[in-house]
Amino acid sequence: MPSFDVVSKTDMQEVDNAVNSTAREIANRYDFKGTKSSIERKEAEIVIIADDDYKLKAMQEMLKVHFTKRKIEPTALDFGKPEPAANATIRQAVKVKQGIEQELAKQVVKAIKDSKMKVQASIKGDELRIQGAKKDDLQSAIALVRGMHLPLPLQFVNFRD
Repeated sequence: MPSFDVVSKTDMQEVDNAVNSTAREIANRYDFKGTKSSIERKEAEIVIIADDDYKLKAMQEMLKVHFTKRKIEPTALDFGKPEPAANATIRQAVKVKQGIEQELAKQVVKAIKDSKMKVQASIKGDELRIQGAKKDDLQSAIALVRGMHLPLPLQFVNFRD
């Protein structure tokens, strides 16, 4: 029985490259000269430190642009709430999303079942397995999931015939 997996994985090496590119741009930009602005990655979290809201917003946009250049969806970023930090700066934690959350997986499974397609969807940890009798059914399931416009990047992998 043909099947495939729906996953949400982010390549951490590419995330590292995007963060480093953003840090280089911050060091070179004229409007950031002489500021305490910085960006760094710790495990699956990126920490942004900026002098004020304007610089924080500019750094967020730079990070999104560098993610896009590295072919990583910016929706993989989960921006936390900005909080005051030492030396009159602002700190913001940004999580890099990995895996499909349980609630979101349940929504996808429900949407597939409600569509009356001839496929079965099951939750396997932080990914989904979709099985069907024909390849065409699986392709229509992929189209349905893509059409849902979920708030995280999805990949369709491990296709088996």
